[in-house]
Amino acid sequence: MSKVSRTIISSTRSASTEGGRGHLYEAFLIGEKEKDVFNQFIQSSLKPHFLQSYEWGELKKGTGWEPIRLLITDNKRPVAAISLLKRRLPFFNRCIFYAPRGPILGEDCNREGEDFFWAEVKKIARQHGAIFLKIDPDVNKDDQEYRARLRRWGFISQGHREGFGGVQPRFVFRLDLAPSEEELLAAMKPKTRYNIRLAERKGVRVRLAGNKEDLAVFYELLTETANRDRFLIRSYDYFEKMWDLFVVPGTARLFLAEYQDRVIAGTLAFHYGDLVWYLYGASGNRYRNVMPNYLLQWTMIRWAKSLGCRIYDFRGAPGDADPANPLHGLYRFKEGFAATFTEFIGEFDLVFSPFWYFLWTRVLPSYQRFLRWLRRKKQSSEQVPPATVEE
Repeated sequence: MSKVSRTIISSTRSASTEGGRGHLYEAFLIGEKEKDVFNQFIQSSLKPHFLQSYEWGELKKGTGWEPIRLLITDNKRPVAAISLLKRRLPFFNRCIFYAPRGPILGEDCNREGEDFFWAEVKKIARQHGAIFLKIDPDVNKDDQEYRARLRRWGFISQGHREGFGGVQPRFVFRLDLAPSEEELLAAMKPKTRYNIRLAERKGVRVRLAGNKEDLAVFYELLTETANRDRFLIRSYDYFEKMWDLFVVPGTARLFLAEYQDRVIAGTLAFHYGDLVWYLYGASGNRYRNVMPNYLLQWTMIRWAKSLGCRIYDFRGAPGDADPANPLHGLYRFKEGFAATFTEFIGEFDLVFSPFWYFLWTRVLPSYQRFLRWLRRKKQSSEQVPPATVEE
């Protein structure tokens, strides 16, 4: 692994252990020159995630977040890392920290290393005036050992949130890629398998996007999808920066489905470590009957297998299988590929300033609810016709 050349911000040495040497823990703030060391450690960990990559922090710079990357080494070997996203609060010399799908703790990070790591995180928090740190690690909800570690570190659970209530989806579908392609197809629901073959019979072809003209076509489809399904999307500039940071280096790929020489659907997938994530999908209002989305998913699954990946992640899904749920179609679509419904451990906060945290979690939400009530009251009063004055 490449040498970390960044200036050490902190270090501590433990006593020698019986039959071995002691531990020299060092903390580094990571910049552009050290990004490869940072990324290599995250990619080689047991829980790699593109949301903790150096490049994701660069992407979020344009949306009001400031990235801060911390790397911990033990005898010069990386053992822990975290990409913190810092959001300043207007009018106050305060901020909040968020580490999407962090932290990343290596197999060799023992309890002593963890304590040093969190002490450094708290030191950075004090320097920046952070109120709290929010994390939502890639950990299964049933992992009681990790829950115990979170409590020891001082984190507070944010409780259970249904559907897409959190910052990142708590519920996803994940596909184990160990079986062969034939076995994966055989395990799918018959309707899913039929729709994949239908798309192929109808002449739908999937290709890789090769330039930003293709990206612009995809964004048009995404806008059409957002208008149809009533959700918000980021600006084209955001996707253009994502292209430069992820697609050009090969971390992500944009797949386009064509029918009768026309792009009718597209998907964006990320490869990081031994996982592939389906992040964005878009489809036009025409030609949906030729089932391009099924063939796109199958193409991405095959791509993930060709990379030797362990898991294909379909990303967010509603938290229940109730047919009355407005998002049940999304649940059924992803379930059809024989993926496993997965629930993560959820969101946890590490509080640095109890007073400001109380304001953030109790006072501010109440104030915002009051403003919404006031706006509704004002709007309803404006809709009432003026009273008739009898003369």
